[in-house]
Formats: sequence, C-alpha cells, structure tokens
Amino acid sequence: MRIRRKLLLGLATTLVAAGLVAPTFQPAYAASLVEVTSFGNNPGRMRMHVYVPDNRPAHPATVIAMHGCGGSGPAFYSGSEFASLADRYGFIVIYPTATQQAGFGNCFDTWSDAAKRHDGGSDPVSLVSMVRYAQQQYGADPERVYATGSSSGGMMTNHMLAVYPEVFKAGAAFMGVPYNCFAGAADYPPGSSQCTGGSMNRTPQQWGDAVRQQAYPGYSGPRPRVQVWHGTADTLVPYSLLQESIEQWTNVFGLSQTPTSSDTPQAGWNRRRYADGSGTVQVEAYSIQGAGHSLPSGGMAAAAIAFFGLTSTPSPTTTPSPTVTPTPTTTPSPTLPPTTPPASGACRVTVAVNAWNTGLTANLTITNTGASAVNGWSLVFGLPAGQTITSGWNATYSPTTGQVTARNLAYNAAIPANGSIDIGFQVTHGGNAAKPTSFALNGASCTVA
Repeated sequence: MRIRRKLLLGLATTLVAAGLVAPTFQPAYAASLVEVTSFGNNPGRMRMHVYVPDNRPAHPATVIAMHGCGGSGPAFYSGSEFASLADRYGFIVIYPTATQQAGFGNCFDTWSDAAKRHDGGSDPVSLVSMVRYAQQQYGADPERVYATGSSSGGMMTNHMLAVYPEVFKAGAAFMGVPYNCFAGAADYPPGSSQCTGGSMNRTPQQWGDAVRQQAYPGYSGPRPRVQVWHGTADTLVPYSLLQESIEQWTNVFGLSQTPTSSDTPQAGWNRRRYADGSGTVQVEAYSIQGAGHSLPSGGMAAAAIAFFGLTSTPSPTTTPSPTVTPTPTTTPSPTLPPTTPPASGACRVTVAVNAWNTGLTANLTITNTGASAVNGWSLVFGLPAGQTITSGWNATYSPTTGQVTARNLAYNAAIPANGSIDIGFQVTHGGNAAKPTSFALNGASCTVA
C-alpha cells in the first residue's frame, strides 16, 4: 500500500534514550488546549497538548488522539470531533505531536525495533508518559484509558494496544495497519513498502503470534477491545489491510474469523462485530463504502467514543483544576460561529511534497491569517501538467486534473482565526513532480510558505 505523508510513521534515525525526568506541572485550564512542556520520559522527543473539559468527574477517562503524518496535535484537535465530545462526556483528550522524520515528516514510529517492544523506547514510551502525566496531574482514571488516531495515528493505535495492553482499555484505529506490519525503516517509502504495497497477506496465527511473542512476551492479562475503520476506496493504505487487522485481533482474542453479527448503522457504514462467549464485542470493524483516505469523517469519532463506553453525561467535577499558569496554545476551541470569507491575503498555504518515480503525495496546511473565523471553505489551486489526483484526505477534490477545488468535510469546516487545518492528496505523474500553485481560499488569494 502506498503511504502518504499524513499516513505513516515517523522515521527515527536517532533514538534518544532519555532518563526519567520529573514532570514540571503546567496543567491546562478547562476548555482550552494547552501544551505541556515536560511530562516525563520522552525518548521519542514528542510534544504534548492536552484538552481538559469544564465539566468532568473527579477521575475522568483519558483518550489519546493521534494525527497522521505531516500533522500535529493542535491540527488534529481543530480538525476532529474529539474535543467537542470531551465537552459533552467529560473525558480528557491528549493530542501528541510526533516529531520523528523520514522524508514524510511528523510520523509515529511503528517500525523500529525499540518501538515494537514493551518499554523498548521511542514514541510508545513517550505516549505512555503522557497518559501517566494526565493521571498524576488531573486524577485521570488509570482503568479508563483509550487510544485513537488517523492514518499514522491509526497505525500507532493498533501498535499501542499490542505493546501496552495493560495501559489501554480499548482503541479505535482509522485507516491503520496491523501491529508489526512494517519490517523496518526501509519499508516506509511510498511505492516500495511491503506493508502498504497492497499485497500484504499473513495468516491470523502469524498476526496473532506477533502480538503475543514480540510486543509484550509473557503478558497474560486482559487485552484492550479493538475497533478498526477503513474506506473501501482507500489507495494510500489499502482497504485490504482492514481484513489483516481483523485477523490479527480476532486471533489474539481467540475468536472466529466469522463475525457474530453484521449491520449497517447508517448509510455506507458496514459494521462487523466479533463477540466472545459472554457476548462482549471484542473486535468491531467498519467498512466505509466509497471512502478514500479521509477518515474519521462526521459522526465517526462519536461512534468510537460510544465503543469505548464513554457516552454517559458526567457529574460536575469535585476536583478543580490546579491554579498553575499554563502555556496556552494558539489554537482556539473548535466550536466557532459562522463568518464571512477571509479578505485577500488573509490565508497562507504551506505545501510539502514527497515524490517518487511515478507519483507523489502533497500535504497542504491551510492557515487562516485573518481576524475572523471561517466556517465552510473551498480551496482552489492549480495542479501541474501531467498530474492526476487518485485519492485524498480531509477534503473532497474535483476535478482530478488542472484547476482543482478542495472542499471541507463535515468535521473540518471551521478554520479559526490564526488557526490551521491539514489536507492532502496523492497523484500519479509522468515525470512532473512539481508542487501545486495559485491557491485561493473562498475566492481570496493565499500566500504560499
């Protein structure tokens, strides 16, 4: 399967085995996204942002929500529905930012030997440090910790459930791959990956043995429940890998490959459930008809939170937020009023291209540099001659050649003042790997960074 920058794992050429660092407590004020600059052992050199809702119980659940390659924690905060769900149901959301690079940029490490082992190092250790920080600083419940993510973040979700089964209660992976799908750093470049090349096919036993024998040998405790999502038209992370993930987790749980039930919760969502003898659904798989590399879209985050069991309204907290000065993020709350389009020059687009012999992926960061929020957007740009879009994420794209218009999806329609969102696409080309040009947001010309 092909990989795009938003999709994969970060490539760590140097792993820093940092010693345990006592955290400096810089808690978030409720209902704002705040960066924590020191949260403990951080061999992956990651950044941590946390969202703590106003209304929460004394011991709230924790959801760690992970972006795709080329993204960031604040961008995933503003471009997904998890923070608004946290406001409704009273759980904490951690938004990590991967910083390891391998030509793709900001991808979560699911390929290195260190990352594949319990307490081995790299990004998984950093992520667990963030979870433990939330438990120490906010009284978060250690029995209610959940992982979710998109693309590279979806890959890391499956990875963390395998490597740290004692930490996580459940996970929801959007457009991910099974644990141990990538052989190493050389297995990541688009067009050459064995994992994402479209032909990965192992037996359920082989996938299950990887979890049992490699991730955490000797572990005999309970396993986290697993929810996996994939679009049937995804060509970046092939849809076929959904089945490989199902086979891995059903084998780990000792379940049949035949679902115990199947249904269509809403149009285009085909769901298969795999329950154990007590009737508990341990594995749940969603096939989203016609969807490309664009998940989660509207309503999917809510389905993940429901799978976690977090959809009861919390009682008011009895533990007020500590009165310590935070380091606030510049990204405001995602709930924004409708506004007019930005004035000319009030937008900026940053373009990052990763090309190979017959194709490339382009990741675009759209920044609203105006004083007012934008609610509902379209971005027009010019695609270089000979390039054709084959798939995209976080937007719809039409037409696929020439002057293209990218339009928002339901979950990322709002761009706050001074806020950013990330979108991207994959193209085929005959040798012209130039970047797209001439951007206009809602009819206003954008500067290009």
